[in-house]
Amino acid sequence: MTQTPLQSVNASPGLPAQSPRACANPRSIAMIVLAWFVLHIGCLFTPGLLDDVDSIYIEIARSMLLRHDYVTPTIDGIRFFDKPPLLYWLAAGSMHIFGAYDWAARLPLALLTLALLLAVYALGLRLFAGISPAAHPDRGALYSALVLATCIGPFLYTRFFIPDILICLWMTLAVHAFLIALDRINAAHYSQLTTHNSSLLPCLAFAAVTALNLLTKGIIGVIFPTTFVVLYLAFTRQLRILRKLHLIPSSLLFLLIAAPWHILAALRNPAIAMPAGLGLPAHAGWAWFYLYNEHIARFLQRRIPHDYGQVPVFLFWLLAALWLFPWTAFLPSAILRNIRVLRRCAPFMAQSSAPSMAQSHRDTSGMDCEAALTLLLWAGLIMVFFTFSARQEYYSLPAIPALALMAGGLLARADSNPSDQSAGSLLRWHRWLLLPVSLILAAVALFFAITAPHTDPRTDIASLLSQGGDYNLSLMHIFDLTAAAMGLFRAPLVALGLSCIVLGPLAYLLRRNGRTYKSNLTVAAAAACLLLSMHEGLVRFYPTLGSKGLAEAIVAEQTARPRTSDLILIDGELTSGSTLLFYTRQPVHFVNGRINGTWYGSLWPDAPAVFDDDASLERLWASPRRVFLLTYAPTDRITSLSHFGPVRTLAAAGGKSILTNR
Repeated sequence: MTQTPLQSVNASPGLPAQSPRACANPRSIAMIVLAWFVLHIGCLFTPGLLDDVDSIYIEIARSMLLRHDYVTPTIDGIRFFDKPPLLYWLAAGSMHIFGAYDWAARLPLALLTLALLLAVYALGLRLFAGISPAAHPDRGALYSALVLATCIGPFLYTRFFIPDILICLWMTLAVHAFLIALDRINAAHYSQLTTHNSSLLPCLAFAAVTALNLLTKGIIGVIFPTTFVVLYLAFTRQLRILRKLHLIPSSLLFLLIAAPWHILAALRNPAIAMPAGLGLPAHAGWAWFYLYNEHIARFLQRRIPHDYGQVPVFLFWLLAALWLFPWTAFLPSAILRNIRVLRRCAPFMAQSSAPSMAQSHRDTSGMDCEAALTLLLWAGLIMVFFTFSARQEYYSLPAIPALALMAGGLLARADSNPSDQSAGSLLRWHRWLLLPVSLILAAVALFFAITAPHTDPRTDIASLLSQGGDYNLSLMHIFDLTAAAMGLFRAPLVALGLSCIVLGPLAYLLRRNGRTYKSNLTVAAAAACLLLSMHEGLVRFYPTLGSKGLAEAIVAEQTARPRTSDLILIDGELTSGSTLLFYTRQPVHFVNGRINGTWYGSLWPDAPAVFDDDASLERLWASPRRVFLLTYAPTDRITSLSHFGPVRTLAAAGGKSILTNR
């Protein structure tokens, strides 16, 4: 057989062999778990649930427990077909064990974040064993996990209950399972491996996590891993191996996991007659909404209703880099190195030859071709897909583990050979990017911390904000901040400023003196402190984002003065105060709120009559029933409702008020 520099038993034809796999280091695992525990368990109990998807998804899970129906998601008795059920099942299972508390619902997401960090560590052991220092063969894996644990994106988007971090986990596991299967297939070509080492198990693992991915986020859960496999094999001219990936048993396992819910959901929610003039087909049910409207129409930006924001392409790419901060500073060098390695591999990928048991070869750049192709293809696939699809700012998250692995591999390379160009490149990027950015952030944060007016901590933050902007995107509330509001954020601002001083100047001095390991750990520790300061800022911002305090005020009033016919209303759509459902444990009506998330489910004949208008609100206000109304316009409502009965402000926070007629 002809041996090319890219062939090996470990990686497959067209790719280099790996050095012997590094073993997991208990000390490294302890560091990863510590970072996770501080950031995710330490922040599990605050703040309360946020209005919008955070509380909506968790309330759906609570509804499943109450209704004992784990097939059809409902909220406030209304069908809700937007998402597949795995996230609901996880929250429901946790609340079944620990009780219907917000922290219990969040716990599965925190635990699966730890699983993601360990999965990235395990994949790093495979990809970077030969790159890491000989004395610390898991260094690249450790850095990769710490980068992922302490960067902004994964932390920020586990502050509320959305499924995207799970996609990162399933994608990481799928990529690793595929690489193991490919190794074993190519090795078996010559060595007739035993059943214990066959490729069947990793192929089944790939099918299982792909099915879980489908149940997490829908069809992209299948598109991403399977497209990765096909493109990987195409680039390495190994498409013939597809037939050796145990497609029949893998497909059967995939269907066994993924098919039952889809079948039951379609059967229990068949097509019904739809009203004319709304852009809907004559008959539609779960299948039309979930399979077509939520996937194909959303991709084509034709979803009905169009209830989501859209970030421009340039901003989407820019935010993807921001989500990796502060490690973004090292990402350009890491990407360029991987591209250079892949270019060296390209001539051999164009050759088609059989695998060989020859001695392993490693590219002179020090970065394995398998890692370069895997990580560039993985990240590129996600980013390109959403470049041409409907996109929100956090849709790039499934690419973050690949980017973290790139950065972790480069950091380990600099550790192993301080005289290598990698170390010099990292030092330059630290000096010219991370250092000035961190100093600017520190200066801004400390400036506001020092100059902000002293504010009574009991002040309603909404009175200090500039509100009324476009909140279609998850981070738009940050633009409501004013100089006057900064007084409520003094402690987080000081912590943020000091963290930036540590991760910039201090870590740079350590790196310049050749103490790269200590420098990297310093960046990780400072980044963790930065994230904790962000979380504390979120806690102080919470009254504008959630309504837990208002819900508790309603419950306290009902406890002090019990009545059996109370009615809670939200002035607007569900997302205006969805936390009321979870914290009051009571159904809610909506005034002029038959739009967006609850609109399609409200078309079913058995949907509860929870949609009111101004006229019905006025009748309710004049009735003997005690009514609680959450509104963002208390002055207007007090003026209009005072003609029909007494109006009392029960509680107010975050620009919202609870009005009652008793």
